[in-house]
Amino acid sequence: MFSHTVSTFILKHRLGLLVAYIGLTVFMGYQATKVRFSYELPQILSETNPDFQLYESFKARYGENDNLLVVGVATDQLFTLPIFRDWYELNHKIKKISGVKDVISSANLVEIVRNDSLKQFDFRQIIPNKPNSQTEVDSIKAKISRLPFYQGFIVSEDGKAYLMAITFTQDALNHPSRNTSIDQIKQEALAFENLHGLKVHLSGLPYIRTEYVAKVRQEIVLFSILSVIVTGLILLFFRSWVVVLISWGVAVVGAVWSVGFMGLLGHEITQLTSLLPSLMVVIGVANTFFWTNKYYEELARLGNQRQALKSTAGRIGEIIFWTNLMTAIGFGVFSVTGSKFLAEFGQIAALSLLCTYIIGLALLPILYSYLSLPPEKHPRHLENKHISFFLKKIDGWVHHRSPVIYGSLAALLIVALVGLTRIKNTGFMADNLPQNGPLLNDLDFFKRYFKGVMAFEINIDTGRPGRALTPQTLTKINLLQKEFAQYPEFSKPLSVVEATKFIYQGYRDGDPKYFVLPDALELSKLAEYAGNFKSNDNRISSFMDSTRRYTRVSFQIDDIGTHRIAALHALLQPKIDSLFNIDTNTGKQVEKEERYEAKITGRGVVFSKGNDCLLQNSVESTLLVIVLIAILMVVAFGHWRLILIALVPSCLPLVMTAGIMGFGEIPLNATTTIVFSIALGLSSMSVIHFLTQYQDEFRNNKKSVSEAVSATIQFAGISMFYNAIILFAGFVIFTASSFKGTVALGILVAITLLMGMLSNLILLPTFLLWMNKKLVNS
Repeated sequence: MFSHTVSTFILKHRLGLLVAYIGLTVFMGYQATKVRFSYELPQILSETNPDFQLYESFKARYGENDNLLVVGVATDQLFTLPIFRDWYELNHKIKKISGVKDVISSANLVEIVRNDSLKQFDFRQIIPNKPNSQTEVDSIKAKISRLPFYQGFIVSEDGKAYLMAITFTQDALNHPSRNTSIDQIKQEALAFENLHGLKVHLSGLPYIRTEYVAKVRQEIVLFSILSVIVTGLILLFFRSWVVVLISWGVAVVGAVWSVGFMGLLGHEITQLTSLLPSLMVVIGVANTFFWTNKYYEELARLGNQRQALKSTAGRIGEIIFWTNLMTAIGFGVFSVTGSKFLAEFGQIAALSLLCTYIIGLALLPILYSYLSLPPEKHPRHLENKHISFFLKKIDGWVHHRSPVIYGSLAALLIVALVGLTRIKNTGFMADNLPQNGPLLNDLDFFKRYFKGVMAFEINIDTGRPGRALTPQTLTKINLLQKEFAQYPEFSKPLSVVEATKFIYQGYRDGDPKYFVLPDALELSKLAEYAGNFKSNDNRISSFMDSTRRYTRVSFQIDDIGTHRIAALHALLQPKIDSLFNIDTNTGKQVEKEERYEAKITGRGVVFSKGNDCLLQNSVESTLLVIVLIAILMVVAFGHWRLILIALVPSCLPLVMTAGIMGFGEIPLNATTTIVFSIALGLSSMSVIHFLTQYQDEFRNNKKSVSEAVSATIQFAGISMFYNAIILFAGFVIFTASSFKGTVALGILVAITLLMGMLSNLILLPTFLLWMNKKLVNS
């Protein structure tokens, strides 16, 4: 009754509704223009997670530590006059680019000089002007070689590579003009490369994320084009450009709304949400296919267009409502994971799916009502001999080969469970990067010469103001650095200890042998000259807060994978606790008021912790989807036994997919973790269509269970087959991505959907016959 009322209302007010939809779509299109791309790494951890909160407080205290772009070159010719002059020019050109805060390289280093007359330390430029002779360049090289502070940072430990470190203002990083600034840096670096034939490498988070976003932009266009091509499958099925255009129009409206919701909710485009417009096109096409199929059936049955439209809107509208609601649940469960990255994707996807249903519910009958009756040749796909033969084979297996089906099911489950045990959630930050570009090669360069570009931090709370520079604290930090030096993954540290060594070398007239941590007496002498160091000086604030209570030790590491980072964290954190809080004389923990709080943090650690949460998120979200879909099926069909046997064919493909991930060594990451919930939601479409057709045959057409099953396989099976093909093609387009995670998502969901279709066509009717036999026997 409700469906009939809705369909009557739609057709009665079709012009007003059409104008309203056009207006709303224009509004959502305007909102879509406000959406910006996210330059941040995916936030997997919940904001209540202690590791996330520690890292956020660390950034608040010392500033954003992910604002470093590095330019590197490997050569033994840098200190020849022509090349060094151009390196000097490159440094100063980049410094003038908008948004650049500072540039440090071998062309603008400083040394510390003791000023006895003023009792202070002076920072003196090693290169006050561009050198004009090779003798000057040789002198510069000799000076730099006597400054160990820069070894491993600006110059590689082996002296074969050189680095230019570029920092940005925070405002520049958050402004759209960052693209222009970073492109200017890239062009200047390439000009230097072309001038001297030296390969220049660029990396660092600002550069990586800018290149990443540029690739995401390209892929949004690519996927949008490919998804529209998928709409062309409708032409193969219906042989009508009119149906294709209607399908395309409805689907594109849904895609526009999905981006519009991002603008309304203030969400940015991420790697996941960038897939939504294409997904909405594909799902919109699938909805249109089901609707149009039913429309042709009703048209043939009733012979009257208006009655056929009313009947279709009423009968298929309710089915599509349930299928879209369950699919929306498959996406929407990510809203409760606590992960901002997944939650935003889940919210937008669920909203967009429900709106795609509403758009199709109204627009399809309205648009078809303005068209003339279609010729009879259009629905020829419904009589495909090959598919009919295949469905008859399935019908025979279901009725006569149930032992073989159960045996095959058991064998597949065993194999899948073995594969499932092999799933790993090891993640690399490079997994989120294009696999066919220069970014990975550049990362390898910085790994080889500078140990990597990812920060690994120790946040130290000394317990009270002024304690960070005491001899006791400096000694503990020095011991910590020696402990870390035993692990080849870590670069040379940056800390107040290294700064103190640099100052002491300057105090000792620049002699390299005095680049050491001085004893307490010598530290007191340094303090007499340190009056010109202010706590808010950038040279100090990057190591220590203004109260001198908090300090940090910074290392660089390569993208070594979440398992290795977790192992290092588990190994080193207890040693850090021991170094700072165990009395070496008594072997006991120091008194509470004397304790330090030294914790490992940094982007890599947060990424590792987030990756550890993915497995739990995946399991919880999948279980939640199963429970919610089961509840909705009970509401829709009112038969709990029916629902129980329907869940098995729906869940089996998920286990099979997990097995494929295990055997295929596809790890769980921020992209692949959503496979199971999405696939389960989409697979529920087949379940709903099968059970709806089955109940119609059994109750309304008064057929026996066996006859109802056969009729359902034959009639619903055709729609299920074509729907699976459309969705399969829609997800396969993601294999054209440059991102490994997106490729894996496309392959896994596509395979799961095909397995879901076969599972629901074979297992579901087999279980229905088994249940009927049990009820008869009892």
